[in-house]
Amino acid sequence: MKKILVVEDELSIRSFVSLMLKKKGYEVWEAETGERALQLFGQGSFDLVLLDLMLPNMDGFEVCREIRKQNERVGIIMLTAKTQEKDRIDGLITGADDYLGKPFSLKELEARIFSLLRRMSSSGTVSASNSFVSGPFELDAEKKRLLRNGMEVKLTPTEFSLLHFLIKNGSRVFTRDELLDEIWGLHYAGDVKVVDVNVRRIRQKIEADPSSPDYLCTEWGRGYAWMGNVNET
Repeated sequence: MKKILVVEDELSIRSFVSLMLKKKGYEVWEAETGERALQLFGQGSFDLVLLDLMLPNMDGFEVCREIRKQNERVGIIMLTAKTQEKDRIDGLITGADDYLGKPFSLKELEARIFSLLRRMSSSGTVSASNSFVSGPFELDAEKKRLLRNGMEVKLTPTEFSLLHFLIKNGSRVFTRDELLDEIWGLHYAGDVKVVDVNVRRIRQKIEADPSSPDYLCTEWGRGYAWMGNVNET
């Protein structure tokens, strides 16, 4: 049973979402503030966090940053009533895997949760032969782990899925839309810039100079590709 933490200060929304998730077979915990969310997160092991942006005292950005300090692998979907693009992008940069604007349908929320959990588990079901070495990097698909010169690079579930897909298709260029379909799912209804933000976050973690990447490169007018030599192990 997957364990989900719902962080939402509006009781009606929190209760409605939690009831739906329980009916779908998830174990659900609730928090009405960021402080309470971090307290619960530190006490248990969660698979996914639904995180409202507009929380009292400690907002969703701060909560997300604190969660990521503790765990890069938990899934985070940010819920936001803000419509400005900057707020959505900031949420992704902070470490969220996805965002969903309010008001949202429970069907759409369920689809986003399913998609994220699929990304989190899919690379763990591939064979060990789908592991790769490229320059100083070793990507272990079975353990969902990236090493650089033997040291682990902490990646979120979405970052790992995206990087794994690009590395195993080394040097092939993929458009944003192709990456959205492959990683986020054919029916993803969010902003295509989610791809760009995840690429930016990965570069900050793996490239010596993120502004001039050697591995995760942009083919202007086309898309993204992994340009290092790749050996399958």
